[in-house]
Parts: sequence; structure tokens; C-alpha cells
Amino acid sequence: MRIVLTTWGSLGDLHPYLAIGTEMKRRGHEVAVATLPVWESSVGEAGLTFYPLRPDVPQDDARSKELVRKVLDAKRGPEYLIEHVLSPVLRETYEDCLAAVRADGGADLLITHQIPITGPLVAEVTGVSWVSGVLLPMAFLSDYDPATSPQAPWIQNIAALHPAIAGVFHRVARRVTRKWAAPTDRLREGLGLGPGGHPFFEGQHSPALVLALFSRVLTEKQPDFPPQTVITGFPFYDGPPGHPVDRELLRFLDAGEPPIVFTLGSSAVWIADDFYTTAIAAVRALGRRAILLAGDQIPALRSAGLPDTIAAFEYAPHSVVMPRGSAIVHQGGVGTTGQALRAGRPQLVVPFGQDQPDNARRCVRLGVARTLSRAAFRRDRVAAELSQLFEDGRYGLRAGEVAAIVRSEEGTRTACDEVERRIHATLSPWKTWKPPSAT
Repeated sequence: MRIVLTTWGSLGDLHPYLAIGTEMKRRGHEVAVATLPVWESSVGEAGLTFYPLRPDVPQDDARSKELVRKVLDAKRGPEYLIEHVLSPVLRETYEDCLAAVRADGGADLLITHQIPITGPLVAEVTGVSWVSGVLLPMAFLSDYDPATSPQAPWIQNIAALHPAIAGVFHRVARRVTRKWAAPTDRLREGLGLGPGGHPFFEGQHSPALVLALFSRVLTEKQPDFPPQTVITGFPFYDGPPGHPVDRELLRFLDAGEPPIVFTLGSSAVWIADDFYTTAIAAVRALGRRAILLAGDQIPALRSAGLPDTIAAFEYAPHSVVMPRGSAIVHQGGVGTTGQALRAGRPQLVVPFGQDQPDNARRCVRLGVARTLSRAAFRRDRVAAELSQLFEDGRYGLRAGEVAAIVRSEEGTRTACDEVERRIHATLSPWKTWKPPSAT
């Protein structure tokens, strides 16, 4: 088959699709990835064909930081992403997706990410076989497993009391966000398509197969998930095989006790502010070793001077660093969360926005983590939280148990098996799945 995968966002959005793409290529398929131009080299290094996908992101540091700050804003981040980043170029995004699907004689299969939201329209217009992917539990908007909203996290405690209560909140959310769907509705009309489902809820799901690309330790399949959903486990990808690991990193890991690992993924690291200087102060107070994965803050951190017990690197594969850490402090992005769960180390999760508060809550519920708000991330509090992780052996024990489950799921293989098993299913007549509570 010729397979096109579409994805948009950070490395946490790209890597699961590169994992699936490289495995499908290993199985003999021809694979292309349509994504942000900034990830062209990553797609090429994976041995896959690249197609550009708009909207592009700024290439200079100042504008990139401003974009990330607005998108990760706890109150208005989702609205800004949809109304100011995605919607203004919706037609262009559709054209880019369409071009990737029609190139080289046409695709046999389209595998979509939640963004770009035009992927389902391309499947409907072209009739290409379509499988959709979902990276995070909160995207299902389940009445039986309500998510933690970054705008109002307190609502989750009320919604979780009963599915009927959660359903009320979700119906309100659908009405409030209906205006976000207006550009997609206009595009559908311009393409001669009939009305569709809400593009950010039921409209994103393929009627043939929905891949929930996360571990069942975060949530089991709920009664109001699309019935064609398969929870696969995390598809992990840390770069092409044989990619060299920084020798200085390996030397530091070998030089002493397992360090505390601090990382903010590939997005929140742009707006770290005092995160890493606070981390250094907390680690010194504890008298422990640490590794900081700090992106473009490395020059400033090194110029300020680091003790021999703390090392800073721009980036390192999480699969190399995390299993050799004593604890992991991270922002709660789903990709970083998956790697931390697989590593089997206790976690301190410091969410910024979007899905991160929800992922943090789920890790706390699992018994593998503690969580701390970004505003509360101060030296004494961080040191106290980390001390609790080290002193209470239940965190480490439970982290090991959860890691065994995550590793056993073999998310990449499971996802690809499901795709190959169901690819020949007929999608006729065209219809979009609607949840029981949809109005």
C-alpha cells in the first residue's frame, strides 16, 4: 500500500506517527508523512517521504516563543490555537492534505492526527480508506471518564460524580465550541459536502478504525468511545536506529548515582522562564545529581556555571535518559508522559496547559506521580515534592508495575496490526460516528 500520515504540532505529535510510519515501511509499504516544514529533516531521517503541511510556524525564536506561550495558556490556549492559528488557513491545510494523498498515483490509506482537522474532509472527497488516530484520552470527551480542563480543572471533580453530570458539562462545551467549527462548515459547503459532525469531537473519528495511541493505564475503553476504537499502547519513537547518543551524556550517567531528569518536552521548553534555575536550586538543596534537557537555555545555564553534579543538554532521547534517572520532572505532554511511564521512575508533573493537567491527574491516580502547578514551582516546594517521591517507596514500586504494562502493549506493532487487519473494510455509505450524547 501507499500510506499517507498527517500530523501537526510538537515532537509529541510527530513521533507516534513516525513510529507507525517506519514500522509500516518495514512491512513493505510505501509511506509518506505530511506535517510541519520544520520536521522535514526528522521525516527524512526516518526514511519516509515528506510533504509540507500548513499552517507553518515561525522560524525565529522570539515569535516561536510567543506562539507557544499563547497556545499553552491555560485559559485561552485551545481557543487561540483554533481561531488564530488553524482556522485562518484551513483551505490551505486542506489543499496540502489533498496534494499528499493524490501524489504518486494516489494513496491507498490515509492515517490522520487530530490536527489537521481537514484530514476527514480529504478522505470524504477522495474516498481513500481512512484510519484516524487520537493521542490523548481527553480527546474523546467521555462522560464516563471526564477530563481535567486546563481552563477550569475543578470541574473534573464534579463531572466525575456521575456520567449524567459530565454529560451536562460536555453538552455545554459542544455548544460553546460550535463557533470554532464554523470555518470547517463553510469549507465543507464549498466542497459540495453535506453537514458533518463537530470537527473537534465526533467528526475527527474514522468510521472504520480509531487508533487510541496511548496506554490503557491512562484509561480503558469507555462505553461512549466510538465502538471501532482500539487502545493500542504508546507508539514510541526516539530517532532513527543507530543515531549516536552524546558521549558527554553517557559519561555523566556513568559517573555517579542516577540523576533527577528535568525536561519540558519540545514545546514548553520554549517558555521555561525560571524552571531550570529553580530546578538547579532544588537539586542543590537535596544534594542530588540532575540532568537538565533545556533546549535553547543551555548557553545561559552553562555561562551561569553548573556544579559537577548537574549536567545540561539541549536534547537527549528520553528512552536513553529516563530509565537511568532516579525521578523525572516534566510538563505532562502525552509523549513525555508515555516515555516517563515506560521508564518506570517516579514522576513530578508540572503542567502548563492543553492536555497536560489531565495527563498529570491520570499519573497521580496511577500512584506513580505527584503534581505541582507551574505557579507553585519554587525551590523549597520542588525539593519537598521530590523528597516525598524518594522517601515513599510506593511511588517507585508502582512505577515499575505500570512500566511493565506499558512495555508489554507494544503500541507500534499493535497499531500497525490493526491497520493491516482492517484496511480493506468498506466505508459505504459514508457516515460519521456520533456518540450517544451528541446533539
